[in-house]
Amino acid sequence: MSAEMLALVGIIVLVVLFLLRMPVAFTMGFVGFFGFAIMTSFKAALGILSKDIWANFSSYALTVVPMFILMGSLISYSGIAERLYNSAHKVFGHLPGGIAIATCYACAAFGACCGSTTAAAATMGKVALPAMRKYKYDLSLSSGCVASAGSLAILIPPSTILIIYGILTEQSIGKLFIAGIIPGIILATIFALTVFIICKRRPKLGPPAERTSFKEKVKAIGGLVEVMILFIVIMGGLVIGIFTPTEAGAAGAFGALLIALIRKQLRFKDLLSALAETTRITAMIFLILFGATVFGHFMAVTRVPFTLSEWIGNLQVSPYVIMSFIIFGYLIGGCFMDSLALITLTVPIIYPVVIKLGFDPIWFGVIIVLVTEMGVITPPVGINVYVLKSVAPDVPMETIFRGIFPFLAGIIVCAALLIIFPEIATYLPKFITY
Repeated sequence: MSAEMLALVGIIVLVVLFLLRMPVAFTMGFVGFFGFAIMTSFKAALGILSKDIWANFSSYALTVVPMFILMGSLISYSGIAERLYNSAHKVFGHLPGGIAIATCYACAAFGACCGSTTAAAATMGKVALPAMRKYKYDLSLSSGCVASAGSLAILIPPSTILIIYGILTEQSIGKLFIAGIIPGIILATIFALTVFIICKRRPKLGPPAERTSFKEKVKAIGGLVEVMILFIVIMGGLVIGIFTPTEAGAAGAFGALLIALIRKQLRFKDLLSALAETTRITAMIFLILFGATVFGHFMAVTRVPFTLSEWIGNLQVSPYVIMSFIIFGYLIGGCFMDSLALITLTVPIIYPVVIKLGFDPIWFGVIIVLVTEMGVITPPVGINVYVLKSVAPDVPMETIFRGIFPFLAGIIVCAALLIIFPEIATYLPKFITY
């Protein structure tokens, strides 16, 4: 059997095991190990397995993962989400669809200190959905807004997905973080404009709340102070070069703990829950990365990524046509696979193609996150939709899925803007030298 045929068989087996609900990490590790053993020898496969275990779990670069996850977990228990939402509510609530607009910007601000899309959707869902119900918002619009805006947490730094992409491609995590700022603000604004246009045309879907005075609006901005300080410390430290990404994560976790203690909103039980959640999520990410590394060795020894890169590079079509197909492939894949698993599985294969086509790797990282955002809200997987369903069990699943489509169009518009104007993502990283 040729190397290319073996790689194809391996990918088919991988998909079949996914469909049989075998855990993603073990599926990639299993297929990668036996594929590598067939290509080389069983002894060589055992050697590479032990080497990968050591390389993955002893890597200093990976210590950035638990630090930012811990920060996000502590933030979830600190009451920051409620204060962010109340601030945004007072500023935007009087507009058509104002409470949903406030939710979009509150999710963006929450994402600046929590890199988990599921945590953002769950936390903001508990805060925003009751308020929108009170003002008789359309259930589809309100639930779709929360599920979609929660995805901003993986675009606006710190982002778990960008960290994983940086590790897989050996790109600067600091540059990736900075690259996500402007696209994140643009996407939050596109979401807000989407809500405004829908509710302006059909006011019954999102009635405006009571108008607040200018003084109340200014006072409400005080609810953003904690997040702004945390964000400036993390991003400022990275830009200036005071922190490495791991140190920035540690500083962020310490800052989140300090805020929670000062506010007296962190019980000992909550601290234990945050630590347990951090351990569980970190272990899951490490195992997925390990499985992806083993599978990547199998792909490398078959030389399929490099053959694919050469073949695509020689096609007489525009690189943007090929990029469109790559993005479409990710969109379809995101409908059936968890976003983290999709990235760890595909990036080692696709990345050489992207570089061969001459695209900027930092720009592509932001594009990957945007496409991943589509995956967390599109059926049938749509993890954010399932998270929101657990927060609001009385809301039918089809109602939430129906509500995400206007926001899905917004993500596509943002991705198109990034393709037309790549400087949106590449301008700020130029100021980072490491």
